Amino acid sequence: MFEVKNIEDTNLFENPVVAQMSKYNHEQLLFCNDNATGLKAIIAVHNTVLGPALGGTRMWAYNNEMEALTDVLRLSRGMTYKNSISGLNLGGGKAVIIGDARTMKSEALMRRFGKFVNSLAGKYITAEDVGIGTADMVYVNMETNHVVGLPGKSGDPSPVTAHGVYVGMKACAKEQFGSDSLTGKKIAVQGVGHVGEYLVAALAKENAEIYVTDIHEPSLKRVAEKYGAHIVGLNDIYDIDMDIYAPCALGATVNEDTLSRLKCSIIAGAANNQLQIEDVHGRLVMEKGIIYAPDFALNAGGVINCYSEVKGLSAEWAMTKAEEIYQTIGNIVKRSKLENIPTYQIANKMAEERITAIGNVKLPL
Repeated sequence: MFEVKNIEDTNLFENPVVAQMSKYNHEQLLFCNDNATGLKAIIAVHNTVLGPALGGTRMWAYNNEMEALTDVLRLSRGMTYKNSISGLNLGGGKAVIIGDARTMKSEALMRRFGKFVNSLAGKYITAEDVGIGTADMVYVNMETNHVVGLPGKSGDPSPVTAHGVYVGMKACAKEQFGSDSLTGKKIAVQGVGHVGEYLVAALAKENAEIYVTDIHEPSLKRVAEKYGAHIVGLNDIYDIDMDIYAPCALGATVNEDTLSRLKCSIIAGAANNQLQIEDVHGRLVMEKGIIYAPDFALNAGGVINCYSEVKGLSAEWAMTKAEEIYQTIGNIVKRSKLENIPTYQIANKMAEERITAIGNVKLPL
């Protein structure tokens, strides 16, 4: 990733990798390589003040290693904030496996990845994410106990994640429209994978007018037919006259281009890192009068589900805990209006305040 030609003339702490770690204030990075299985992965541990770093493993065909590094650093920091603002005693971490999940996954690759997770001795707990399912976690679990989201336990976190997004969306509607009812509201859901489909199901029950798009056409058609949603093109989703835009695929869809096109009053979806550049697009959203539900606060249902497995709590506990996202999002939006600060900054502050407070509690007397 970088070359050291003369160790005596080189400051290793000026290399691009460590510079990236410093930018996001990470504790640890583990680069994983295994030629026999084709595994290339990065595990990022952002912060462990509140507890062991928990966050899923994503498998994606990144264009290069630096793109993967940037993604895992942003995602792991988001997990720290997500776990903190949700009141969980967990730190933040994330892992990415570089490769095509549809063609490159194997038992050997996932088990080898499990060995790398195990080498961190419990500092990082993994789970499924984009491109990784519960069956893959079974293979990981053969090599480490530091894994959640297993079949027969908390399992697929998607229903809890979607429920949290749904109630958080209603909290935004309460602040923006004066009522949290979504009946008749035009809602565009971008991405109808596991979480997206559960969200569409909840919106359909409330008789919202739903528009959907997805790169996987068979899933898109099935979901649209099942729930009576309108199919739109991948790029056309930004031009719909809608009340709520719900990004539930990959991140960075709130950017310079889309913000000039979006006709919505609320942005509330399950995707991570929705703002392409936080300090630029987070403020632009506010200036346009759009309520943005910070993604790590809104989509925390998944990690709540995983936490229930770590602590041996019930599925009912997880769903009830996810209901609290309604209040959390409501508080963020109210505080944003009061302090005239973008919602993402308020959410960051709330997460950091808890980390600092608990960190002080842990200081020796």
